[in-house]
Amino acid sequence: MMPRPPPEDFALKETNPHLGGGKVSGDKLTSTYDLVEQMQYLYVRVVKAKDLPGKDVTGSCDPYVEVKLGNYLGKTRFFEKKSNPEWNQVFAFSKDRLQASLLEVTVKDKDFVKDDFIGKVFFDLNEIPKRVPPDSPLAPQWYRLEDRQGNKVKGELMLAVWMGTQADEAFPEAWHSDAAFVSGADGLANIRSKVYLSPKLWYLRVNVIEAQDLQPGDKGRYPEVFVKAILGNQALRTRISQARGINPMWNEDLMFVAAEPFEEPLILSVEDRVAPNKDEVLGKCAIPLQYVDRRLDHKPVNSRWFNLEKHVIIEGEKKKETKFASRIHMRICLEGGYHVLDESTHYSSDLRPTAKQLWKSSIGVLELGILNAHGLMPMKNKDGRGTTDAYCVAKYGQKWVRTRTIIDSFAPKWNEQYTWEVFDPCTVITIGVFDNCHLHGGDKAAGAKDTKIGKVRIRLSTLETDRVYTHSYPLLVLHPNGVKKMGEIHLAVRFSCSSLLNMMHMYSHPLLPKMHYLHPLTVSQLDSLRHQATQIVSMRLGRAEPPLRKEVVEYMLDVGSHMWSMRRSKANFFRIMNVLGGLIAVGKWFDQICNWKSPITTVLIHILFIILVLYPELILPTIFLYLFLIGVWYYRWRPRHPPHMDTRLSHADSAHPDELDEEFDTFPTSRPSDIVRMRYDRLRSIAGRIQTVVGDLATQGERLQSLLSWRDPRATALFVIFCLVAAIVLYVTPFQVVALLAGFYILRHPRFRHKLPSVPLNFFRRLPARTDSML
Repeated sequence: MMPRPPPEDFALKETNPHLGGGKVSGDKLTSTYDLVEQMQYLYVRVVKAKDLPGKDVTGSCDPYVEVKLGNYLGKTRFFEKKSNPEWNQVFAFSKDRLQASLLEVTVKDKDFVKDDFIGKVFFDLNEIPKRVPPDSPLAPQWYRLEDRQGNKVKGELMLAVWMGTQADEAFPEAWHSDAAFVSGADGLANIRSKVYLSPKLWYLRVNVIEAQDLQPGDKGRYPEVFVKAILGNQALRTRISQARGINPMWNEDLMFVAAEPFEEPLILSVEDRVAPNKDEVLGKCAIPLQYVDRRLDHKPVNSRWFNLEKHVIIEGEKKKETKFASRIHMRICLEGGYHVLDESTHYSSDLRPTAKQLWKSSIGVLELGILNAHGLMPMKNKDGRGTTDAYCVAKYGQKWVRTRTIIDSFAPKWNEQYTWEVFDPCTVITIGVFDNCHLHGGDKAAGAKDTKIGKVRIRLSTLETDRVYTHSYPLLVLHPNGVKKMGEIHLAVRFSCSSLLNMMHMYSHPLLPKMHYLHPLTVSQLDSLRHQATQIVSMRLGRAEPPLRKEVVEYMLDVGSHMWSMRRSKANFFRIMNVLGGLIAVGKWFDQICNWKSPITTVLIHILFIILVLYPELILPTIFLYLFLIGVWYYRWRPRHPPHMDTRLSHADSAHPDELDEEFDTFPTSRPSDIVRMRYDRLRSIAGRIQTVVGDLATQGERLQSLLSWRDPRATALFVIFCLVAAIVLYVTPFQVVALLAGFYILRHPRFRHKLPSVPLNFFRRLPARTDSML
């Protein structure tokens, strides 16, 4: 087992960065990029050239431009046989890495053997103007080309050169000097920052009612008919109809996840189970989802009859048989009143229904500044040394953002800021850090997977409004050999609220849209639909350019978090014990009061008890006043930092290596049979203990039921007589007297107590339960 690291290594650290170039006004910042540190860049926009001289034998030229600054060299694409080319490409050189005082822009002619020199333009860095948004973009100018000796030659180049920051609109699409060795257009596309939108997801409800006039192949038997429905990679089927015949009935709902734009139709086939592993297709129909009704509430949509087509093979060709049309009766609709869950419900970032008409107005804005990371671990080897090419992905609601990739750095600086609309404060933003393994594009990187470096979750409801939180979060990842800190990420977060009243009102609303409560889906349906939704989201985002890859999307959406884990089970058990710890502490305190451990406290409790019995109207006010005072008292120690990953709470720092190996095992298992047998036996012993506890709880419940069941006639007779006497006594005795006597009896001095169990407890334990009838 790994040695337990010092807790401070895994702690959250508050920081004080120089945000927004120092434009700070209290907690409120005032510039556009106010949650990040300013980064200075030298920008070169190469627009176009004209009148370039021909250098080939044919008198034409294939021009391209080189932008050189010290050891950094950027190139535009080249054009074949064009003397007036247009490039309109931007190059950005980080001011922190400037190694020269002279910028050199050269026009060259592409050739097979050696590229020919056409002309160049020089710029002194001390003479370059500075531009700060919202200033308008700098207008490009024509510059006459010079030869190597500084003499004017034929041809002109249109350029714009300026000093700016990452807030410049040219920044996202610019070629960056730190990506100098990245090859190919695919490689460059894979390192740029991008914003993605999740596809709009719908639940598709298919209510299969009945079919008519089916034509089974074997007329001499009753058909066993069911309906199979396929949408993309999702396939569901109804049960076999109980109405055996050619007019079967089902009235069964099948639920699918569909994504806009609807690319694939819903395909239904009615099939007959003719043998245990053989089904005969009696008819099919394809329904395009574009024409399916959409409903926003629980009102039923109109049902429709659909003709079933039967294809038969005639002389090796598949042909449609149209002699007689069977029909199927269905009610199909796209459900706009549900929220399609593609995340774990514990970390949901969006709870709105699918239909935009049902959305409430936003309650605020979430701003995230991804500043930098430090202490990152080497994630891969290159030229015999460890290297990391890190980028961040943040997900909130339907909007995903991806920062640019910082090449070969264990302390990357992104300083990128993003904004989201907030519709519910009880949501979570997830920020993940990954290592880019697709820098060179093409087939070489096709099979590579981006490696996870770590993840941070921030729940908005734990943030104070309009306060800027700047913290360094540990990036913790669980490996088969234990928990490992992969570095730290530095974030700035601000949650601004547009209406405090609206936000407070949100706490009275149900968490999910009302259709989840009026027509709830089963737990197994929700699990299956969530799996389908995550597959669709990862597939669609993987088709974007550049793609947000499947492994990244699945890590951000916590796919696989429902799988069995001994470590997580232990952590959840101790979480329950921690919750019950307060009740246990109250029970121990009351036991001390009853046993007169502190006579003064016990006397005070007696006085309080007498007051509450004599004046029962004070009971509820006293309880709520007490809770109010506790809340006010704890305000002094309220959390000042957002929550973060806790290794001790997760039992990640004390997990046994075999438990971690089991957690990282595939499903189905890929481990040797002797290890699987050992784990199965361990699971059986744990399940045996749980089984005993569940059985004990059932026994206590059955004893309560047997009080009046006459299973034990003597016990029930005693209880019934006791109930009659108690009813008479309580009727003639004032309630306050009964309460005082009961209270004094419970709080009696230890001198009047016995160590033996009380009479009611003895009576209860003697009652029969159904354990005698268990095999």
